[in-house]
Order: sequence, then structure tokens, then C-alpha cells
Amino acid sequence: MGAGLDAQGFFVREGSLAKVTAAFLPAVQEIRARIADHFDGSRLHSTYLYGSVPRGTALPGVSDLDVLLALRSAPTAADRAATRRVEAEVDARCPVVDGVGILLYAADTLLSEAERYDLGWFLACLCTPLSGPDLAEHLPRYRPTSLLARETNGDLFQVLPALREQAAAVATEAERTALTRRVARRLVRTGFTLVMPRWDGWTSDLDESAEVFGSYYPARAEQMRAVARAARTPADGVPLLTGMLDDLGPWLAEEYLAVHGAKTSRPDA
Repeated sequence: MGAGLDAQGFFVREGSLAKVTAAFLPAVQEIRARIADHFDGSRLHSTYLYGSVPRGTALPGVSDLDVLLALRSAPTAADRAATRRVEAEVDARCPVVDGVGILLYAADTLLSEAERYDLGWFLACLCTPLSGPDLAEHLPRYRPTSLLARETNGDLFQVLPALREQAAAVATEAERTALTRRVARRLVRTGFTLVMPRWDGWTSDLDESAEVFGSYYPARAEQMRAVARAARTPADGVPLLTGMLDDLGPWLAEEYLAVHGAKTSRPDA
């Protein structure tokens, strides 16, 4: 059995407020306060942190602050505008974080049957409660199954064409770097979940994810290690991004479909 599971083989929630390092506590307090300023109880059900900050692995000035808001109904244009204000305010006041990103979902969506093995799993296993009632209490416990792999990353074949269009439209080196990091993270996580049921464990660490993947696909191991490095510090510009979108990505999408199948289509996608 790999890491990240309890003795019964269920996911252990990977983050907690106790793991937030002292350097990032002011940013967490700031975003909690700014969210309370912009969202009242009639709109906001609960707030969660995810990513490196609640895992305790965030680096000052390098890591971003990732937040999920569960709303009492579907997000509106006003909700999205308020979110952008919160992101800008916290980013300006907290130089310890390199950007703030907030996801908005209705609580009903997060608890829906359609999202049980995607957003529901994400909230229950990878998100840390910050305020409000924890929706995870209404979700099942999860194991690293092929069903979970399919529903989380079985749509890479659908995503790749849009990523290629974005790459073709890149106008600046900064845009290319941001896209390269985003694509690299997606491919490493997809590569890891491809083998997750066989490894029978969980990790969010990109380097470890690449190593686990490489132990099952040694011919692609070094390529995935390079992609994991690019997820943090892209250095090869156009060739690296092209290789991910035209070689590793298509191969990975095809292998994923063969092993786990396609992600179930969402009626409102």
C-alpha cells in the first residue's frame, strides 16, 4: 500500500490548519476576514483551503493561496466579482503568497451524485475546512480506485485540443511560462492517477507522483520527471510545451482511456 491512506485503505485528508506554517498564518487570517467582508451567511455555506498551504509545504514568495468557496446557490456574476476583489486584496496585502486563486461552487453541486468521485472527492480528501459546516460530513469515504481515477482525470483527451489552442495564442514569455506550468501539473497528476489504483495510495507531491508513475512506465519515467520539474520552474520554453502537448499528452490520454475509460459527461458541462 502506498502513502496517504489509513489502515482500512481509505484516503486520509491531506491538509489541516495545524499544518499551516507561521509564515502563512497571516495570509490565511487575511483571506478569512476578506471573505467575511464580501460574502454574508445568505450566500456563503463554507470555506476551504487546499494546496501547499494547508499541507504545510508552501514556500514564502513562491507558493500561491488556493481557496474553495461553497455557496448556498449557483455562483452569480456578483459572486465572481466579489471573488476577484478578495483575490486582489489578499494578494496586495500578503507578499508571502504568489497569487490567490478562489474556486466557486454551489454546495449542492459539490454534494451531487454527478460530482461524487470528482469535486466531492476533492473536497472531502484534498480540502481543509476554514469556516462554516464541513460538507465532507455528507460524503462517503474514498479509496484509490479505477472509478476515482476515471472521474478525476479521464477527460484529458477532451482537454488537449483547447490547451493546444491556448499554446498557439501565447503572446509573451510570461504567458508561455504560466501555461507550461499549468499543463505540466495536469500531466503529472494525470500520470499519477493513471497508476494510483495499482500503487494503492495517494500523494500530491509532484516529484513523488512522477516517480510513482515512472515505476510502472519506465520508458516514460525521465520524461515525466522533467515535466514535474517544469511544473515548478519551466526552463525549456517552446520545445517543452510542444513536447507535452504533442507527445506525452496524447500518449497519456490514450493510455488513460485504455486503462480507466472516459470521464462521465456532465449534463451542465
